[in-house]
Amino acid sequence: MKNLFSVEGKVAVVTGGSRGIGGMIARGFVENGVKTYITARNKEELKATAEELSAFGECIAIASNLATVEGLTVFADEIKQRESKLDILINNAGASWGAPIDEFPEMGWDKVMDLNVKSIFFLTQQLLPQLRAAGTSADPARVINIGSINGLTHPHMQTYSYSASKAAVHHLTRHLGGDLATDHINVNAIAPGFFPSKMTASLLEQEEELLKDIPLARLGNPEDAAGTAIYLCSRASAWVTGHVLALDGGYVAIT
Repeated sequence: MKNLFSVEGKVAVVTGGSRGIGGMIARGFVENGVKTYITARNKEELKATAEELSAFGECIAIASNLATVEGLTVFADEIKQRESKLDILINNAGASWGAPIDEFPEMGWDKVMDLNVKSIFFLTQQLLPQLRAAGTSADPARVINIGSINGLTHPHMQTYSYSASKAAVHHLTRHLGGDLATDHINVNAIAPGFFPSKMTASLLEQEEELLKDIPLARLGNPEDAAGTAIYLCSRASAWVTGHVLALDGGYVAIT
């Protein structure tokens, strides 16, 4: 029963890994002995994060645009050239858009759906050979899709494509979890609540009010994000697939 939560020696890809929840998970992996590839569009920000995390272990930056199939194919090909096996894929890259329902633009719908849903499916598809090569019955390869509590409950914001996309991510997770189990690939999702990030910056201006709706009375922190991802990628969760884990301080439980 020792080392049930160890991920040392594994190889991981974290999309959107330069900041926010992706950056938190990437740091947790690197500090726990995972060779971690991070990707994002902003080359300077990505390079800076990789340099920072490299002080703790092995972190490799590869810039990409996952919003198109062409862009994610270029990225997947780069990973395939470097790694014959991939233990962990964290599908975290995402976008949001807010506008009143009468004014919500098609561009705001398509941009969010393409990155939040379409890219998850096709990047996972492209990296299946590496994931299959890494997975075993005792310790499957892992895919973790980052959803949101906004895909579980009413978001009380005019972010229609975002909440719809995250609900789609959750169901896609269940579907892939069932289909890929025979390939020794576990697919689960994390549905984060409120974490400090660029995406939630406007909400955090009313942090005191926000905390009234969180039973544990605080925001999520890097240890929460990294710890949950490490659990879902370790031997401890080898029999867990097709599930959505709310990481929200109890918010969903009371809404």
